[in-house]
Amino acid sequence: MRKENHLQNLSVIVPCFNEEKTVLQLLSRVLAQPQVFEVIVIDDCSSDSTPSILDSVRDSRVVIHRNMVNSGKGASVWMGIQMAQAPYVVIQDADLEYSPEEYGRLLAPIIDGRADAVFGSRFLTYEARRALYYWHRLGNNFLTTLSNMFTNLDLTDMETCYKIMKREYALRLQIKEKRFGIEPEITAKLAKMKIKIYEVPISYQGRTYAEGKKITWKDGFRAIYCILKYNLKKD
Repeated sequence: MRKENHLQNLSVIVPCFNEEKTVLQLLSRVLAQPQVFEVIVIDDCSSDSTPSILDSVRDSRVVIHRNMVNSGKGASVWMGIQMAQAPYVVIQDADLEYSPEEYGRLLAPIIDGRADAVFGSRFLTYEARRALYYWHRLGNNFLTTLSNMFTNLDLTDMETCYKIMKREYALRLQIKEKRFGIEPEITAKLAKMKIKIYEVPISYQGRTYAEGKKITWKDGFRAIYCILKYNLKKD
């Protein structure tokens, strides 16, 4: 196990599928953050040049795991969590929609003892945010509200990728969803743990479908199902 210093306390989980255009720049930005202890990249059987790009990265903090078949984002995130060694874990998409430069802001409420988990809200932000896809925003608001009704949390952005938490809680998640249903699943399971959850404003640079965005309307219906399933399920 690599020796950890007082700053490097974060395991970054990067689920990755066909992100040849962004993954190298993303990793460069992630590795530049002083909090990063390790970056666990789960290559979900990419069919483009992503695997060869990952092979070119020369940094001992980068750990690469390759799925033999395409298993989905949820399975990749869960694999990464189980491999994590640092005290705190964050999920980082391999595109450039979320800014690794904000890890310090996300970690702050956990480091100072106020929180056990922190969600990065794209809608509380006072930073730059790309104005894109009104119907996605409306759908997000609906899903967040529905989730809040069951969890009794007052989140503004349940669907955010940026969920950072203590590793001990991440390991209790036992993620089952394969795709984007992990967001309501994680939220419901964290809420049931009765831990302290905070939100922090973040910036957001959304991309279009032409630029590689993968979520679809089908994922929205799945999210409704997941909200009901994981909140009503008896543990």
